[in-house]
Amino acid sequence: MPDRTARPLLGALLLLATAGCTTVAPSADRVPAGRELDAAGLRAAALAGADLGPGYTVTVMDPGHDTAAEGRESADVPACQPVLDALAPGKAASGPAAETDLSVVRDGHRDAALYTGLLAFPAGRAERLQTELDRLLAHCTAFTSGLAAGPAGDPAQPGGRTRHRLARVDTPTPEGADAATAFTLTDESGTVVLAQRALLARVGTALAVFSTVGAGREPAAEPDPAVVRAQLAKLRSAQRG
Repeated sequence: MPDRTARPLLGALLLLATAGCTTVAPSADRVPAGRELDAAGLRAAALAGADLGPGYTVTVMDPGHDTAAEGRESADVPACQPVLDALAPGKAASGPAAETDLSVVRDGHRDAALYTGLLAFPAGRAERLQTELDRLLAHCTAFTSGLAAGPAGDPAQPGGRTRHRLARVDTPTPEGADAATAFTLTDESGTVVLAQRALLARVGTALAVFSTVGAGREPAAEPDPAVVRAQLAKLRSAQRG
């Protein structure tokens, strides 16, 4: 999957996480929240190639917020507006204190990259987001949006509108996480449906979003469990100091 397709979807997914369109299930083994991470601490907690061993390539990317569209979009479902507000220039008040994005690719699987976003929050914020995310998911399963003045003739926005679908996927909470959810996000506006599958995991004061991308008949793969476990363990270790 070309990077130019995957990265805007990753940016949208991270914004969904911070704006509140997902749901989580509590872990049976509750652990202390851990210390807050600043930008440097979060970057140090990101996976490196050495953490995964031979056969994996890890690339750090610029945070996904720069994929925001010009202008302000309006959602037909009012409850989904926080998602679109996060796409406007500037960071939303509910956004993370720090963010690090990276991609992980296995040898022989160059077209199946796993995109990861790490988001650090002030103490208590990541957990409080869970309630809001759960509430919004019920209203954001299907909605459309458009620019205040949609670009005429834009094939990606017929009639100036973009169609979105968001659906939960049942998943167990992975080892190392306090809570987690899996979901799919699709963009059905173009001639080819773009789909992203994601696992959002909360680790103390941080959120980790693992996502893969598919297009058309190509399904988005489940995030690599080995990478997920390694990243969650490193994120937990960083918060323990």
